[in-house]
Amino acid sequence: MTEQAPQGVDPHIPNASRMYDYFLGGKDNFKADRDLAELVMSVLPEVREGTRQNRKFIGRVVEYLCRQGITQFLDLGSGLPAAENVHEVAHRFAPDARIVYVDNDPVVAAHGRALLADPKKVAMVLGDGREPEKLLQHPEVLSLLDFDRPVAVLMMFFLHLVPDEDRPQEFVAAYRDALAPGSYLAISHVGNDVVPEQVAKIVEFYQKANSPFCPRPGTEIARFFGDFELIPPGLASGLGPEVGWPFNDPQETIFLDDEMARMGYAGIGRKL
Repeated sequence: MTEQAPQGVDPHIPNASRMYDYFLGGKDNFKADRDLAELVMSVLPEVREGTRQNRKFIGRVVEYLCRQGITQFLDLGSGLPAAENVHEVAHRFAPDARIVYVDNDPVVAAHGRALLADPKKVAMVLGDGREPEKLLQHPEVLSLLDFDRPVAVLMMFFLHLVPDEDRPQEFVAAYRDALAPGSYLAISHVGNDVVPEQVAKIVEFYQKANSPFCPRPGTEIARFFGDFELIPPGLASGLGPEVGWPFNDPQETIFLDDEMARMGYAGIGRKL
């Protein structure tokens, strides 16, 4: 991305989506994004590897869900397009799958629309994932997704950018309630159970960005799943042998120690 910003975009305010893009090695970011991202990595150098692993995890989640028969995906807080986007992975395993991406960043939405090859199967909606009552009635969402059938809702690297005052437990519950039996909820979320001093510094850094950074303890993250049945091993964290595929890839070399890996939580829950 050139340093000339699109209309309505302030390149001097760091943006969480563009920082994520920078962590992944992308070019859709501005100097302010890079500077804050480098500040984060000065405290926690493992962020770049953790972000890369999260991206790969998304692909494994989508593959897993397709293998369970899921053909409808709602990806909230999808962020800038990157390698192995949800629709690309889904169509590899379920060619007729329908995917709706949602992001509240106009630049993200514009980039997403530019990459969509088949509007009959994939849509990019400019909307706010914190507002299920609006999104679940959005014409573009309803044109692709049938909520009388199972849908997978993805909240990957999304909820830890939502502060408690936005009532994330309530709006996640609204999505759960709207889903048909057999639907899934997949979440990845940074925790604050380990290296609390470094995490607190990163929280402070993100005060300069467009979104706050809101890591939570594992017990609170687990509550997002409500009465959904978590697939084994439950809310996953770390690199232990009990944390198998799709949470970890046994064939992948991960350049994180177990303590750093335990900063991240992930779960896939199914509505009975």
